[in-house]
Amino acid sequence: MTRAAPEEQLRRIKRGAVEILLEEELLKKLKRGKSLRVKAGFDPTAPDLHLGHTVLIQKMKQFQELGHEVIFLIGDFTGMIGDPSGKSETRKQLGRAEVLKNAETYKEQIFKILDPKKTVIEFNHRWMEKMDAAALVDLSAKYTVARMLEREDFKQRYQSQQPISIHEFLYPLIQGYDSVVLKADVELGGTDQRFNLLVGRELQREYGQEPQVILTMPLLEGTDGVQKMSKSLNNYIGIQEPPEEIFGKMMSISDELMWRYAELLSDRDLEEVKKTRDQVAGGSVHPMDFKKSLASEIVSRFHGPVAAASAQDYFETRHQKRSVPKGVRKQFSPPERIWICQLLVDLQFAKSKGEARRLIGQKAVKVDGQVVSDVDFEFRGGVHRLVEVGKTRIAQASGE
Repeated sequence: MTRAAPEEQLRRIKRGAVEILLEEELLKKLKRGKSLRVKAGFDPTAPDLHLGHTVLIQKMKQFQELGHEVIFLIGDFTGMIGDPSGKSETRKQLGRAEVLKNAETYKEQIFKILDPKKTVIEFNHRWMEKMDAAALVDLSAKYTVARMLEREDFKQRYQSQQPISIHEFLYPLIQGYDSVVLKADVELGGTDQRFNLLVGRELQREYGQEPQVILTMPLLEGTDGVQKMSKSLNNYIGIQEPPEEIFGKMMSISDELMWRYAELLSDRDLEEVKKTRDQVAGGSVHPMDFKKSLASEIVSRFHGPVAAASAQDYFETRHQKRSVPKGVRKQFSPPERIWICQLLVDLQFAKSKGEARRLIGQKAVKVDGQVVSDVDFEFRGGVHRLVEVGKTRIAQASGE
């Protein structure tokens, strides 16, 4: 294939990036006209990927489109150690069975974005399990404790006398050694990975290789617009979630956050996004219209265009046309506040509060199209409107 000029490639690669170290090195590599080996590692510590993970995967896709070789490295060995990045305490170690199970789901999910014909999937257990104790000691000798303690999270824990386990020092060393084995030209990571990525550069020099260029991407804020997207914070949009869930969550983000999502997640040209933003600011385009198109793009990526159109229709029917979808309907007059479990019993959607709790645990309960995951959730009259259990038990608050 005919590649774009190096300068044009660099322009596209820089989109959304926080930092490229070093940019002149990357341009030099691009000017050689050869396919670059672009590595990004993902530890399979949870079974599902969310939009925060896809920021890096989208960047990998850009490299693929520019004709470069992408290596999706599943850290099934490092995943058992646990990345200490950004942690104030030692991360819980995962068992091998759990890590391998999660790794299989990753393989299924990434091809919703990446081209499987142009993607190399690697597992770092392949070389790490062959490394004997002598080789591990030799690797450890190539980096100093002083350098490790330059890392901000290690430094803070050391100064506050919080424990740091020796195995945590091995994590950045092994991540760096992965780059040596794979002969990476470029490694991608979030801003919290900067230290680990730099270790890769140093180790490649130690092993007589040309050091990789590192490219860091921002950590995507969750739907709350404040915290990093995370399942534990319940501010995530999972790529395996139903189309209606993804669309609804995308529509819930703020108008300001919408532009950041467009830059980091959309395939649209940045000039097009900027033009639309100017039109929104000028009042000629409503922000809701752009947000819908962005939500539709994201749903289509993971579920296809038919599902995206259906999800948009579902959202508009439920939240804009203010109508109740087909199914068993009930009207009720809600108090100012009522515990969701009590409400489900009152509506005869559950026989007992215990059953109501189980339904919530099974993610079968929705309020205004959003899954209720908190058993202490309160339905608020005048704020909330619809209650659903499954597809047939639907109730609408009166006065709407």
